[in-house]
Amino acid sequence: MIIDFHTHIFPEKIVADVIEKLSRSSKSKAFTDGSLSGLLNSMEKFGVDISIILPVATHIAQVEKINNSAAQLNEKFSERGILSFASMHPDFENYRAELSRIKNLGFKGIKVHPVYQKTNLDDKKFMRIFYRAAELDLIVVTHAGLDIGFPGKINCSPKMARNLIEEIGEFKFVLAHMGGWKNWDEVLIELADKKFFMDTAFSTGKIPAREDFFWREEDLNLLEEKKFLQFIKIFGAEKILFGTDSPWSSPEESVNFIKNLPVADEDKEKILGLNAKNLLG
Repeated sequence: MIIDFHTHIFPEKIVADVIEKLSRSSKSKAFTDGSLSGLLNSMEKFGVDISIILPVATHIAQVEKINNSAAQLNEKFSERGILSFASMHPDFENYRAELSRIKNLGFKGIKVHPVYQKTNLDDKKFMRIFYRAAELDLIVVTHAGLDIGFPGKINCSPKMARNLIEEIGEFKFVLAHMGGWKNWDEVLIELADKKFFMDTAFSTGKIPAREDFFWREEDLNLLEEKKFLQFIKIFGAEKILFGTDSPWSSPEESVNFIKNLPVADEDKEKILGLNAKNLLG
């Protein structure tokens, strides 16, 4: 079983504009059109059994609307194999009631994005949300590290993640992009003794660059096999979740990267799906 723990889709009315805007700001190309049908077609083509949608609320007014739409999407999970998480925003004052509603609607977890939401990961506004999510046994997924669309902007560093984990304790916590995008040396130092999950989204191989923008070759590099193996050695294969960040990475290349690792087949199975299956219950 292959479970893609980190994907995105956008509403039909705005999907084309959103994909073009994000593609230009990140100087990278998309591998699907960002729609639900595009994701379903990609899953079928590359043998992905289940995809997890991680919606991001960039404004408090979007939270309930996104969650209502996501709940409707989840009603067809058994047909499509697509399961959406809920969204949450650090400035959403009625977060306790909304998190309870999220739990009652059957969501497995929530997604936050400190960069898009302009709040540091270890800010008290996030802390209170994560405490409540932990009480409700909800999974919390956060963007971690730098963001390709906001060069140099730091809202979710490994040190911030460390502060948060030390404050809250152990809970179902996923630091996306292998613990911190382009902060990987720091992740290996700051978080080596902490318990959390990480996903592989947009973190292996090279950035799929748009041809109409200039990139220095060295800036395109993401995690290579040798460095990825360090993560397995330090954190264990059981803490790594496969993810593509669809539509922003090639599912084929992402899957093959894991399949070609010089590790036991058991560890590959854990990363590609078993870990996610256990975490999701």
